[in-house]
Amino acid sequence: MKPTFGEKLFYGMNYVLLSLIGLSCILPIVHILALSFSDAQAVMSGKVVFWPVNVTFKSYENLFIGTNIMNAFKNNVVITVVGTALSMACTIIAAYPLSRRDMYGRRFFTMAVVFTMLFSGGIIPNYLVIKSLGLLDSYGAIWLPGLVSVFNMLVLKTYFESMPLETEEAARIDGCNEWRLLIRVVLPLSMPVLAALTLFYAVGFWNQFMNVLLYLNDPMKYNLTVMVQQMIRSQSMLQELSNLQPEDVMNMTSETIKSAGVIVMILPMVIIYPFLQKYFVKGVMIGAIKG
Repeated sequence: MKPTFGEKLFYGMNYVLLSLIGLSCILPIVHILALSFSDAQAVMSGKVVFWPVNVTFKSYENLFIGTNIMNAFKNNVVITVVGTALSMACTIIAAYPLSRRDMYGRRFFTMAVVFTMLFSGGIIPNYLVIKSLGLLDSYGAIWLPGLVSVFNMLVLKTYFESMPLETEEAARIDGCNEWRLLIRVVLPLSMPVLAALTLFYAVGFWNQFMNVLLYLNDPMKYNLTVMVQQMIRSQSMLQELSNLQPEDVMNMTSETIKSAGVIVMILPMVIIYPFLQKYFVKGVMIGAIKG
Protein backbone atom coordinates (compact mmCIF):
# COMPACT_ATOMS: atom_id res chain seq x y z
CA MET A 1 0.00 0.00 0.00
CA LYS A 2 1.40 3.35 -1.08
CA PRO A 3 1.92 5.75 1.84
CA THR A 4 -0.10 8.95 1.81
CA PHE A 5 1.40 12.42 1.83
CA GLY A 6 0.59 12.77 5.54
CA GLU A 7 2.37 9.51 6.35
CA LYS A 8 5.44 10.57 4.34
CA LEU A 9 5.49 13.89 6.17
CA PHE A 10 5.15 12.13 9.54
CA TYR A 11 7.98 9.69 8.77
CA GLY A 12 10.16 12.52 7.47
CA MET A 13 9.67 14.56 10.64
CA ASN A 14 10.46 11.46 12.71
CA TYR A 15 13.70 10.87 10.82
CA VAL A 16 14.75 14.49 11.23
CA LEU A 17 13.90 14.55 14.95
CA LEU A 18 15.64 11.23 15.68
CA SER A 19 18.68 12.33 13.68
CA LEU A 20 18.95 15.53 15.70
CA ILE A 21 18.63 13.59 18.96
CA GLY A 22 21.27 11.12 17.79
CA LEU A 23 23.67 13.89 16.78
CA SER A 24 23.15 15.67 20.12
CA CYS A 25 24.35 12.48 21.84
CA ILE A 26 27.19 11.59 19.47
CA LEU A 27 28.79 14.95 18.68
CA PRO A 28 29.88 15.77 22.28
CA ILE A 29 31.60 12.39 22.49
CA VAL A 30 33.27 12.95 19.11
CA HIS A 31 34.48 16.37 20.29
CA ILE A 32 35.92 14.93 23.51
CA LEU A 33 37.58 12.13 21.52
CA ALA A 34 39.14 14.69 19.18
CA LEU A 35 40.44 16.73 22.13
CA SER A 36 42.05 13.67 23.71
CA PHE A 37 44.03 12.88 20.54
CA SER A 38 45.02 16.46 19.69
CA ASP A 39 48.17 18.42 20.36
CA ALA A 40 48.07 20.75 23.37
CA GLN A 41 48.81 23.84 21.27
CA ALA A 42 45.94 23.06 18.89
CA VAL A 43 43.54 22.62 21.81
CA MET A 44 44.59 25.86 23.49
CA SER A 45 44.23 27.77 20.21
CA GLY A 46 40.70 26.45 19.72
CA LYS A 47 41.34 24.62 16.46
CA VAL A 48 39.88 21.29 17.56
CA VAL A 49 36.19 20.68 16.88
CA PHE A 50 35.27 17.21 15.65
CA TRP A 51 38.58 16.04 14.20
CA PRO A 52 41.96 15.69 15.97
CA VAL A 53 44.65 18.23 15.07
CA ASN A 54 48.29 17.06 15.15
CA VAL A 55 47.33 13.59 16.36
CA THR A 56 49.22 12.45 19.45
CA PHE A 57 48.80 9.87 22.21
CA LYS A 58 50.61 12.08 24.75
CA SER A 59 47.44 12.78 26.74
CA TYR A 60 46.78 9.10 27.34
CA GLU A 61 50.43 8.48 28.15
CA ASN A 62 50.47 11.30 30.70
CA LEU A 63 47.10 10.17 32.09
CA PHE A 64 48.30 6.62 32.79
CA ILE A 65 51.72 7.71 34.05
CA GLY A 66 50.84 10.80 36.06
CA THR A 67 47.51 9.85 37.63
CA ASN A 68 46.08 7.00 39.66
CA ILE A 69 43.72 5.97 36.89
CA MET A 70 44.75 2.29 36.80
CA ASN A 71 43.81 1.87 40.45
CA ALA A 72 40.48 3.65 39.81
CA PHE A 73 39.89 1.39 36.79
CA LYS A 74 40.55 -1.69 38.94
CA ASN A 75 38.11 -0.38 41.55
CA ASN A 76 35.51 0.13 38.81
CA VAL A 77 35.92 -3.45 37.62
CA VAL A 78 35.56 -4.84 41.16
CA ILE A 79 32.49 -2.71 41.91
CA THR A 80 30.86 -3.60 38.59
CA VAL A 81 31.60 -7.33 38.42
CA VAL A 82 30.78 -8.16 42.05
CA GLY A 83 27.83 -5.76 42.23
CA THR A 84 26.30 -7.05 39.00
CA ALA A 85 26.68 -10.69 40.08
CA LEU A 86 25.09 -10.04 43.49
CA SER A 87 22.27 -7.96 42.01
CA MET A 88 21.43 -10.52 39.34
CA ALA A 89 21.42 -13.35 41.89
CA CYS A 90 19.12 -11.43 44.27
CA THR A 91 16.87 -10.26 41.43
CA ILE A 92 16.40 -13.85 40.21
CA ILE A 93 15.72 -15.10 43.74
CA ALA A 94 13.14 -12.32 44.25
CA ALA A 95 11.45 -12.56 40.84
CA TYR A 96 11.06 -16.34 40.62
CA PRO A 97 8.89 -16.87 43.74
CA LEU A 98 6.72 -13.87 42.86
CA SER A 99 6.11 -15.36 39.42
CA ARG A 100 4.74 -18.59 40.91
CA ARG A 101 0.95 -18.56 40.77
CA ASP A 102 0.68 -20.87 43.77
CA MET A 103 2.80 -18.68 46.10
CA TYR A 104 0.89 -17.71 49.25
CA GLY A 105 0.69 -13.92 49.70
CA ARG A 106 2.06 -13.29 46.24
CA ARG A 107 0.02 -10.14 45.64
CA PHE A 108 0.91 -8.67 49.04
CA PHE A 109 4.64 -9.17 48.58
CA THR A 110 4.50 -7.80 45.03
CA MET A 111 2.76 -4.65 46.21
CA ALA A 112 5.22 -4.31 49.09
CA VAL A 113 8.11 -4.42 46.63
CA VAL A 114 6.45 -1.93 44.28
CA PHE A 115 5.89 0.40 47.26
CA THR A 116 9.66 0.72 47.67
CA MET A 117 9.86 1.77 44.02
CA LEU A 118 7.55 4.73 44.66
CA PHE A 119 8.71 5.82 48.12
CA SER A 120 12.14 5.87 49.74
CA GLY A 121 13.64 7.11 52.98
CA GLY A 122 16.05 9.58 51.41
CA ILE A 123 19.78 10.16 51.65
CA ILE A 124 20.08 10.77 55.41
CA PRO A 125 18.18 7.63 56.56
CA ASN A 126 20.13 5.57 54.02
CA TYR A 127 23.40 6.97 55.33
CA LEU A 128 22.42 6.20 58.94
CA VAL A 129 21.49 2.63 57.98
CA ILE A 130 24.80 2.10 56.18
CA LYS A 131 26.67 3.57 59.14
CA SER A 132 24.81 1.40 61.68
CA LEU A 133 25.68 -1.69 59.62
CA GLY A 134 29.37 -0.78 59.71
CA LEU A 135 29.63 -0.56 55.92
CA LEU A 136 31.10 2.94 55.66
CA ASP A 137 34.30 3.13 53.61
CA SER A 138 33.66 -0.31 52.10
CA TYR A 139 32.26 -1.47 48.79
CA GLY A 140 29.38 -3.07 50.66
CA ALA A 141 27.95 0.44 50.98
CA ILE A 142 27.94 0.64 47.16
CA TRP A 143 26.42 -2.78 46.52
CA LEU A 144 23.77 -2.93 49.26
CA PRO A 145 21.58 0.18 48.57
CA GLY A 146 21.09 -0.75 44.92
CA LEU A 147 21.21 -4.50 45.29
CA VAL A 148 17.84 -5.10 43.60
CA SER A 149 16.18 -2.78 41.10
CA VAL A 150 12.41 -3.11 41.43
CA PHE A 151 11.95 -2.31 37.75
CA ASN A 152 14.38 -5.04 36.69
CA MET A 153 12.77 -7.50 39.09
CA LEU A 154 9.29 -6.81 37.68
CA VAL A 155 10.56 -7.25 34.12
CA LEU A 156 12.11 -10.60 35.05
CA LYS A 157 9.00 -11.64 36.98
CA THR A 158 6.83 -10.91 33.94
CA TYR A 159 9.16 -12.94 31.75
CA PHE A 160 9.01 -15.92 34.10
CA GLU A 161 5.20 -15.72 34.12
CA SER A 162 5.11 -15.83 30.32
CA MET A 163 6.76 -19.26 30.16
CA PRO A 164 4.46 -22.15 29.17
CA LEU A 165 3.15 -24.25 32.04
CA GLU A 166 3.84 -27.36 29.97
CA THR A 167 7.58 -26.77 30.33
CA GLU A 168 7.32 -26.73 34.12
CA GLU A 169 5.08 -29.79 34.17
CA ALA A 170 7.47 -31.77 31.97
CA ALA A 171 10.39 -30.83 34.24
CA ARG A 172 8.49 -31.89 37.35
CA ILE A 173 7.63 -35.24 35.76
CA ASP A 174 11.37 -35.71 35.25
CA GLY A 175 11.87 -35.16 39.00
CA CYS A 176 12.97 -31.51 39.15
CA ASN A 177 12.55 -29.68 42.44
CA GLU A 178 12.22 -25.88 42.61
CA TRP A 179 15.96 -25.14 42.59
CA ARG A 180 16.71 -27.55 39.77
CA LEU A 181 13.73 -26.26 37.80
CA LEU A 182 15.02 -22.71 38.16
CA ILE A 183 18.67 -23.46 37.32
CA ARG A 184 18.28 -26.14 34.66
CA VAL A 185 15.07 -25.03 32.89
CA VAL A 186 13.92 -21.49 33.66
CA LEU A 187 17.24 -19.63 33.55
CA PRO A 188 18.51 -21.17 30.27
CA LEU A 189 15.22 -20.15 28.62
CA SER A 190 15.57 -16.62 30.03
CA MET A 191 18.99 -15.73 28.60
CA PRO A 192 17.77 -12.75 26.51
CA VAL A 193 16.16 -10.94 29.43
CA LEU A 194 18.99 -11.92 31.78
CA ALA A 195 21.53 -10.42 29.37
CA ALA A 196 19.52 -7.20 29.16
CA LEU A 197 19.21 -6.87 32.94
CA THR A 198 22.88 -7.69 33.38
CA LEU A 199 23.67 -4.78 31.08
CA PHE A 200 21.36 -2.51 33.10
CA TYR A 201 23.08 -3.42 36.36
CA ALA A 202 26.59 -3.26 34.88
CA VAL A 203 26.08 0.25 33.49
CA GLY A 204 24.58 1.38 36.80
CA PHE A 205 27.48 0.08 38.88
CA TRP A 206 30.08 1.27 36.37
CA ASN A 207 28.71 4.82 36.59
CA GLN A 208 28.30 4.85 40.38
CA PHE A 209 28.98 8.36 41.61
CA MET A 210 26.83 9.64 44.48
CA ASN A 211 27.15 6.54 46.67
CA VAL A 212 30.92 6.54 46.22
CA LEU A 213 31.11 10.17 47.35
CA LEU A 214 28.77 9.57 50.30
CA TYR A 215 30.10 6.32 51.71
CA LEU A 216 33.78 6.04 50.74
CA ASN A 217 36.42 8.16 52.49
CA ASP A 218 39.60 6.51 51.17
CA PRO A 219 40.64 8.06 47.81
CA MET A 220 42.35 4.77 46.90
CA LYS A 221 38.88 3.16 46.74
CA TYR A 222 37.41 5.75 44.37
CA ASN A 223 36.21 4.61 40.96
CA LEU A 224 36.73 6.21 37.56
CA THR A 225 33.58 8.33 37.74
CA VAL A 226 34.64 10.13 40.89
CA MET A 227 38.25 10.42 39.74
CA VAL A 228 37.26 12.00 36.42
CA GLN A 229 34.85 14.34 38.21
CA GLN A 230 37.67 15.47 40.49
CA MET A 231 39.92 15.95 37.47
CA ILE A 232 37.31 18.13 35.76
CA ARG A 233 36.73 20.24 38.87
CA SER A 234 40.39 20.63 39.80
CA GLN A 235 41.96 23.83 38.50
CA SER A 236 45.47 22.80 39.55
CA MET A 237 45.41 19.30 38.13
CA LEU A 238 48.56 19.70 36.04
CA GLN A 239 50.56 20.67 39.12
CA GLU A 240 49.21 17.62 40.97
CA LEU A 241 50.27 15.11 38.33
CA SER A 242 53.08 12.88 39.58
CA ASN A 243 55.79 10.87 37.84
CA LEU A 244 55.93 13.27 34.88
CA GLN A 245 58.94 15.07 33.48
CA PRO A 246 58.81 18.90 33.50
CA GLU A 247 58.85 19.02 29.70
CA ASP A 248 55.81 16.72 29.60
CA VAL A 249 53.86 19.07 31.86
CA MET A 250 54.83 22.04 29.70
CA ASN A 251 53.60 20.32 26.51
CA MET A 252 50.09 19.42 27.64
CA THR A 253 46.87 21.05 28.77
CA SER A 254 44.28 20.04 31.33
CA GLU A 255 41.59 19.77 28.63
CA THR A 256 43.37 16.94 26.86
CA ILE A 257 43.95 15.03 30.10
CA LYS A 258 40.33 15.46 31.16
CA SER A 259 39.09 14.36 27.75
CA ALA A 260 41.31 11.28 27.84
CA GLY A 261 39.93 10.41 31.28
CA VAL A 262 36.34 10.69 30.03
CA ILE A 263 37.10 8.41 27.06
CA VAL A 264 38.74 5.81 29.29
CA MET A 265 35.67 5.89 31.55
CA ILE A 266 33.06 5.35 28.82
CA LEU A 267 35.06 3.06 26.50
CA PRO A 268 34.41 -0.30 28.26
CA MET A 269 30.63 0.08 28.15
CA VAL A 270 30.80 1.20 24.51
CA ILE A 271 32.76 -1.96 23.68
CA ILE A 272 30.49 -4.32 25.61
CA TYR A 273 27.13 -2.94 24.42
CA PRO A 274 27.26 -4.17 20.76
CA PHE A 275 27.72 -7.77 21.94
CA LEU A 276 24.61 -7.56 24.16
CA GLN A 277 22.44 -5.40 21.91
CA LYS A 278 20.47 -8.24 20.34
CA TYR A 279 19.71 -9.70 23.77
CA PHE A 280 18.97 -6.22 25.10
CA VAL A 281 16.19 -5.47 22.58
CA LYS A 282 14.67 -8.97 22.56
CA GLY A 283 14.80 -9.45 26.33
CA VAL A 284 13.27 -6.12 27.30
CA MET A 285 10.48 -6.33 24.72
CA ILE A 286 9.48 -9.87 25.69
CA GLY A 287 9.66 -9.12 29.42
CA ALA A 288 7.65 -5.92 29.07
CA ILE A 289 4.90 -6.88 26.63
CA LYS A 290 3.81 -10.31 27.82
CA GLY A 291 1.97 -10.91 31.07
